[in-house]
Amino acid sequence: MDQNQEDKVKEITDKLEQGVKDLFESQRYADYLKVMSKFHNYSFNNSLLIAMQRPEATMVAGYTAWQANFHRNVKKGEHGIRILAPSPYKIKKDVDKVNPNTKQPVIGKDGVPEKERIEVTIPAYKVTTVFDVSQTEGEPIPEISSNLTDDVKDFARFFDAIKAISPVPISVRDIDSAANGYYDGAEKGIVIKAGLSQAQTLKTAIHEVSHAKLHDKDIGTEKDNGPDRRTKEVQAESVAYTVCSHFGLDTSDYSFGYIAGWSAGKELSELTKSMNVIRRTASEIIKGIDEKLYRAEQEEKIEDIAWDIVDLKRDMNPVDFVDTVKDPEELVKIIKSSLKMGNIEYINEWFRPLAEREEPADICMRAKAIVKDLSGYTRARPADRIADEPVRYTANKKDVVKHHHRNH
Repeated sequence: MDQNQEDKVKEITDKLEQGVKDLFESQRYADYLKVMSKFHNYSFNNSLLIAMQRPEATMVAGYTAWQANFHRNVKKGEHGIRILAPSPYKIKKDVDKVNPNTKQPVIGKDGVPEKERIEVTIPAYKVTTVFDVSQTEGEPIPEISSNLTDDVKDFARFFDAIKAISPVPISVRDIDSAANGYYDGAEKGIVIKAGLSQAQTLKTAIHEVSHAKLHDKDIGTEKDNGPDRRTKEVQAESVAYTVCSHFGLDTSDYSFGYIAGWSAGKELSELTKSMNVIRRTASEIIKGIDEKLYRAEQEEKIEDIAWDIVDLKRDMNPVDFVDTVKDPEELVKIIKSSLKMGNIEYINEWFRPLAEREEPADICMRAKAIVKDLSGYTRARPADRIADEPVRYTANKKDVVKHHHRNH
């Protein structure tokens, strides 16, 4: 590594060290958690570097990655965000020769240990540059998730997705205490207080799912590390904030007061360890919810297309439809099955001639709409494809929900 490169790395690591020291000051901590929700595939160190250099960043990639993967180009004159990338190098080193049988040094005739030259890999890092989406132009970035609003758009679907990725059942019922929810480790279940706002319900559910994933005595990923109560609460609420922020739900009014109360006096090494756990767990939950929401969206789209086809077929020839179709809902199921399997060409072949005609106008317009929907539809993607898709994280700037309790 040349001196210039070494100086650059030192500059960045100095900033990193200072940033970690300042991390638990509430605003800095808030900024970092927001960045984590957007860069859950980046390491703790690089997420912090991105937050320090460009706090408003929403999605980053390398210069060529923007071109190759997203068909976008970095705008002229933009300055990149510097992060660290592994750059190990090898050196030759003379060491004492060791007898493989005795594991003792081989002594030469002159009484001096014999030497041999070996190749050693030295771990090192280099500075590399990435750019935020706001620094690029080109094709639009695909939208996968919707912003969550005061009452939370598609609340039921989102709550169902959380239930689906939870390792234990989630129920909603009255709770006598002031707590908004709790994880019952003995019964292996999560209880959410009935009557909470939609936003609070979702946030609390994710908090308790985090406890189940991390702290359950049987299945928790942190069960062998024995975190204390303070650490457990910091981890669970930080994960909840990160995941909610990813989907546009700002819980900072509640989350940061809660986190600050549990974080007082925490040492730097414990913080770093917790942040790595938070990042990993939030990433897992985000990917799971993204997949479930995508599947639900695809299912709804398939349902709409199938009914459009059945309705058009009925309106084109009502008499023939009644004679040949005994159960419209069964026909919808058959069409949905075909769409899920990707067998849409035969449907397209039937509708294209209609779409190309002008009369009757209503039938032709509806046929054109179906052909357009079919051409835009792709059957459900595997989970790993979903995880690789770029996601735009757009937080709602207004206060989404005011929290009055410090109980999850």
